[in-house]
This record gives sequence, structure tokens and C-alpha cells, in this order.
Amino acid sequence: MSPKKKVLVGMSGGVDSTVTTLLLKEEGYEVEGLYMKLHSKPGYHEIHQARAQKAADFVGIKLHVLDLQEKFNKNVFQPFIDTYAEGKTPNPCALCNRTMKFGEMIQFADQIGADYLATGHYIKTDGEFFYQAEDDTKDQSYFLFYVNKEILPRLKFPLGERKKSDIKRLAASIKGLESFASQAESSEICFVETTYTDVLKDHVQVDQVGEVLDTQGNVVGEHKGYMHYTIGKRRGFTVKGAHDPHFVTKIIPEKNQIIVGKREDLACNEVVIDNLNMFHDEKEFDTTVKLRYRTKAVKCHVKIEDDKAHIKLEEGVFGVAVGQAAVFYDDDKLIGGGWIIDA
Repeated sequence: MSPKKKVLVGMSGGVDSTVTTLLLKEEGYEVEGLYMKLHSKPGYHEIHQARAQKAADFVGIKLHVLDLQEKFNKNVFQPFIDTYAEGKTPNPCALCNRTMKFGEMIQFADQIGADYLATGHYIKTDGEFFYQAEDDTKDQSYFLFYVNKEILPRLKFPLGERKKSDIKRLAASIKGLESFASQAESSEICFVETTYTDVLKDHVQVDQVGEVLDTQGNVVGEHKGYMHYTIGKRRGFTVKGAHDPHFVTKIIPEKNQIIVGKREDLACNEVVIDNLNMFHDEKEFDTTVKLRYRTKAVKCHVKIEDDKAHIKLEEGVFGVAVGQAAVFYDDDKLIGGGWIIDA
């Protein structure tokens, strides 16, 4: 490799980004790190920035620090609050990946003359498409569907071909990195410490008793505030005289009402998405789609018209929520996706 190619690595202070940095340095790249201050959770950055600095010092690279809290609030956190207030279910990680981790970070890579950008995500790319990671228990491709496809040739994911258990084992075997191997896993949404409603309570009125309706529109009980519920939830509300489990099938925020029904009432066979981010140009195709992160991909037919994709599912999917992402896969290849607006 001559001259040396420069890589900017997003460093969080965790084991994944630390090992990523080490692997790239060993491959012969010129490596620099970047720690981004995103959310403003008290005490968080003091701990994680110190860990990132410790990792950078160990590997022998420079660590840059960017304070992006204002941009994070505008692009990720406020939309998270607004989406719940609208009675929808947000996906802040996918927004963060597009605007912050692979938006602001690629711009910083340009500023320091880096050829590539690398992270500790479990995902693969060939510069044209994303692919699911070798470790399917850690695969993060679902959350990266919204990344701008133009930057794919500049992305590197050294952990895409590796298992999480091997990464922790490697860190544990290196004197000076043992503590990284034993750190607790970071939470799925970095700014949520306990529950999302605890975050919402600082910004909107969450607790407000409202009516529970059945699928015919009859009042059958009460709930503690519509923002406590997402589609498919089966607890935390009353249904008078009910013997069978009831699930939230619809949320009506303007009336502070939720509609509940039996499990079969949750089944969905058609979905519409917008704000598409496609990695190929086909307008009609058969594929598979994931409608939530920890669910299996189901077969479907897709037709794109007027910047919206109409998805017909081969089998009913339960608990499809407006505001979540629908992500298309051709086997392990990610071919695009969008945001659910109707289900």
C-alpha cells in the first residue's frame, strides 16, 4: 500500500470501534480517530470520550473530538420526540447513521484528507451495496439502509466478516485492551437510559388518561396516555370483561385514544413507504422486506410510483408500525428501503 491511504475511524470507546482501529492500523493504513459528542446525556461523554482516548493512545493514533450536540438535537433527537407525539414509532438510529455517523463524519473525513471512513458496525459492503454481516446476531444493516449510496465506495467495516465473540476474545487477549472486552454492551438507542417514555417526559405531556376503543369504535377501557403505546403492545391498558389478550392496533394522538383488538387484527398484508433510499433503479420487483429490526424478512412484491413504494406481502405481518423502516433484501444484499407511512 503505497502511498499510505488514510482512514478516519469513528470511535465510541467501545470494544468494536477499538478493535476496528487496531485492525486497520495493522493492515497498514494511516489511521485517525473521531469521537463525536452527539446527545447530551449527563456524564456520558466524560466516560466514553476517556475510553476512546485510551484506545487511541494504545493504538498510537490521533483522536479528534467533534461537538455535534446541536445538530444531533435537530436531526435525530427532536424528530424522535415529534414522531412519538404524532402517535408513530420512530427509528432514531437510522436517521443518526445518515445525518451524523455517515453524514457529518464523512464531511470531517474530507476536511482531514481521509480516503476512507470506517466504523465498528457489523455489516459488509462491496462499494456498491451493503450486505448483512457474517454474525447475524449482530448484523446492523437494517439501521444503515438510509445511508447515502454515493459514499459506499469510501466505507470500510472490518468487523463485517467477523463474529462478535471473536472480537471480544481478541481484545481480551491483548495486554492493555482487556478492559474493553469486559465492558457492558451499549444500549440500542444511545440516549435512552431506561425507557423511551422517561426521555419523552422531559419534553411532552406523556401521562394523560384516555379512552381505549375496540375495533368497532366502542369505549371498552382506559389507558395512561397514548405515548406509552406502540403498535402491538398488549399491556398497560384496561379492557372491560376481556378474557383474551388485546393488542394496540391503532393510535389516535389528536384524541388521546388507542384502538385495541385480537392478535389477528394486527395482521398486515400491504405497506406503503416514502423517503426511499434505493441502491438499484428497478421500479417493480419481487424481494424480501424487514419491517422491524429483530424480525425475519418476508417475501413481497414491490411497485414504486411517485416516490412511494407499495409493498404487497406474501404473508401477514403482525405489529407493523408507521414511522418504522421497511428494508429490502435480496438474500443477504440490502437493496434499499424507506419509511412506513401506511400499514
